[in-house]
Amino acid sequence: MSNENTFTLVVKRPEVWYNFKKGRDFLEYLITFLQGIISFISPCMLPMLPIYISYFSGEKYEKSKAFISSLAFVFGFTLVFCMLGMFAGSLGVALGKFHEYVEIVGGIIIIILGLNFLGIINVQLFKGIHTSHKVDGVFSAFVFGMIYSVSHLPCVGAFLGTSLATASVSGSAVKGILLLLSYSLGMGIPFMVSALLIERLKNFFAIIENNYKIINLVCGLFLVILGFSMATGIFHRLLHLI
Repeated sequence: MSNENTFTLVVKRPEVWYNFKKGRDFLEYLITFLQGIISFISPCMLPMLPIYISYFSGEKYEKSKAFISSLAFVFGFTLVFCMLGMFAGSLGVALGKFHEYVEIVGGIIIIILGLNFLGIINVQLFKGIHTSHKVDGVFSAFVFGMIYSVSHLPCVGAFLGTSLATASVSGSAVKGILLLLSYSLGMGIPFMVSALLIERLKNFFAIIENNYKIINLVCGLFLVILGFSMATGIFHRLLHLI
């Protein structure tokens, strides 16, 4: 299986698309997409958004330049995240006969991430870090996206880690890629929209920043509940009911 390319895997795994059409996988993709959105509004990304967009547009804001560079930036971090998803899904395949134990471990990891997000425990690994990088073109923005995905892993670690844990129990490298693609779209779509409408969205972003305590509480509880349901098998049984 390791010698098969992604296209071959998709052709030989039509159930990936069949299950999505049936709605069995839809809930998982929806959850990872929402996790991407939450990562976008996280305290280590949203406040930095005007700075990132100024990197892309230059000193004088140009909507088209900002959008194209933002698109390249999104492609950059999407590529890295999808590679991580493929690795997590492949790991799940390798540990297929231990599927139940993988779900338990994955669920426990998600619970720990949720408790860390709530501030109940303090894991320094998931604290945000920042990086600076000069962006002067589309390719530079693409590279910046790849750098961002690596340098900000600690910052988006809670929800990215949850998506990777979900991918690891999916039992498919292809599904791992698709789950992290969904996560990336959750982060990327709002980013590209913001590049076009940054001036109009300032008040909306201010409201979010003023309510971070409530948002963090809801998001942390969401992770704990998701982790518990995965560790106990409830999430797996729920998917098979759809």
